[in-house]
Amino acid sequence: MDYSELEGKRIAVLLSGGVDSSVAVWQLVSQGLKPDCFYIRIGPDETEEWDCTSEEDMEMATSVAQRYGLTLNVVDCHREYWDQVTRYTMEKVRAGYTPNPDVMCNRLIKFGAFDEKAGHDYDFIATGHYAQTEWIDGQKWLTTSPDPVKDQTDFLAQIYDWQLRKALFPIGHLYKEEVRAIAEREHLVSAHRKDSQGICFLGKINYNDYVRRYLGEQPGDVVDWETGKVIGQHKGLWFHTIGQRKGLGLGGGPWNVIRKDMKNNILYVVKGYEPETVCRSQFPICDIHLLTPCTLPHEISFKIRHTPHWTSATLDGNVIRSEAPIQGVAPGQFCVLYDKDHHRCFGSAEIAWSDEEK
Repeated sequence: MDYSELEGKRIAVLLSGGVDSSVAVWQLVSQGLKPDCFYIRIGPDETEEWDCTSEEDMEMATSVAQRYGLTLNVVDCHREYWDQVTRYTMEKVRAGYTPNPDVMCNRLIKFGAFDEKAGHDYDFIATGHYAQTEWIDGQKWLTTSPDPVKDQTDFLAQIYDWQLRKALFPIGHLYKEEVRAIAEREHLVSAHRKDSQGICFLGKINYNDYVRRYLGEQPGDVVDWETGKVIGQHKGLWFHTIGQRKGLGLGGGPWNVIRKDMKNNILYVVKGYEPETVCRSQFPICDIHLLTPCTLPHEISFKIRHTPHWTSATLDGNVIRSEAPIQGVAPGQFCVLYDKDHHRCFGSAEIAWSDEEK
């Protein structure tokens, strides 16, 4: 990108203590810029069994900021996270959907609550996401990283257009190995930190334990979709997702979750490694959210989960018709929409219930 356009602008960089945000700081400083660094605190109230790595994160973030003579401020977005993102997650899970809290964290917290608490004083908010932006015909677009494995445009596909206008991704043009190499060359304390895994606020806690804490258990039957026979019991439909294969506790498998009957509290499964019944070539979407105002084309590509692969499709109204069958299509998942060359990210929509699932 042309960093000259950032001269004289106020830049906030969200510094997590990981290698990606640390190199994002280096990238800005190497261009003669002096951003303000912020660490966002979103962890839970509990400090023992729900302990996460926040203390270590803070130490790493403080070290990086001091290295470049920058200020590091802590912004407490704990309440906003648990009031907004956790509520969204639990309401969706309770209703049988498959939500993505990390996607909503970017909209509601990193580019939302933070910007509000900072008084909307910053022209740009920089993060360590692997994504890029481009100005095309006078409009700012979210575009993909050259690193397909690390590309994170799918996690950004629910931010608002005004948030995109503020977004800055200093490492979006790099591959992960390049970022690691820079961190090692610059002797950054975070150079060898492992990438975070799972939902950002959970730390070491198991996701099912987290759901159980809020929703409890509601046992019901596990039924073989092909035979109609009861083959086991589940502890609650909210512990399972469409396409799930592991952790079902059923013998004679492998088994795949194919459907959740919320009304009768039944979990349906099918047997086999790649059964055709778990794949779909078309599915409905709803609540289309556009990052940049536009008319969606007929030919698109899409993702329904974080993967280095895009799937070609056509968009007919609110129906995605995929070029190849897709496994694990679940209501509530975000279907992230791209142009047919998977360069520009248009935005995303929720996968809706099909007629036979209602």
